[in-house]
Amino acid sequence: MSYFLGEFEVRQKVDLTPVTQADLEVETAIREMIADRFPADAVTGEEQGEGAGDRVWIVDPIDGTRNFADGVPIWATLLALQVEGRSVLGMASAPAMGERYEAVRGGGAHWNGRELRASERKLDDAFMVFSSVDDWLGGPREDAFLALLRDTRRSRGFGDFWGHMLVARGAADLMMEPALRIWDWASITVIVEEAGGRVTTFEGEEPSDGSSILTTNPIVHEEAVRRLSSR
Repeated sequence: MSYFLGEFEVRQKVDLTPVTQADLEVETAIREMIADRFPADAVTGEEQGEGAGDRVWIVDPIDGTRNFADGVPIWATLLALQVEGRSVLGMASAPAMGERYEAVRGGGAHWNGRELRASERKLDDAFMVFSSVDDWLGGPREDAFLALLRDTRRSRGFGDFWGHMLVARGAADLMMEPALRIWDWASITVIVEEAGGRVTTFEGEEPSDGSSILTTNPIVHEEAVRRLSSR
């Protein structure tokens, strides 16, 4: 938090996404804590590379770096534990908004101590959240995206972790992103699923590194998959 709204250097990575000193320092601190408490576990992080093993901690030090750099409070530190490739623990800490989301597989999901529960609204009454419009217009799913905009009750473009947490809270009903790295979605899957929601690719499959991500309540999922998987 000491960097947020302060002065810091923002650099472009090879993939043209931004990175700040805060990203690097937060990931280093988390890696050091994991190494101290769970020395046998591997770590995969956005800024410092990938580890391998049966138990892997997945770290996104600042999900929403552009927001962080621009002074927008919608950003979070994401942390997940995967055991044999499946997320069993997930956490999203958004200190600028005073919010913390956490879940343990089989133990439910919570937001600042309150139980999370996805909605059961149908598509025509749904609140749809999506990433940047630039991700959709001119792409192979532009028509499906625009049709969903028309057929849902309302929509907003929030992006990053926040849209997925709105689905887990029952405030929104579906959130869609065309391509996410594993550190972007590993914590989200267990939080949303423990809240009773669904998380798959646009084709209805298990997410993988770089795949699309569709987060929904349990009612609209199949219809959203049907529309987004047809190109």
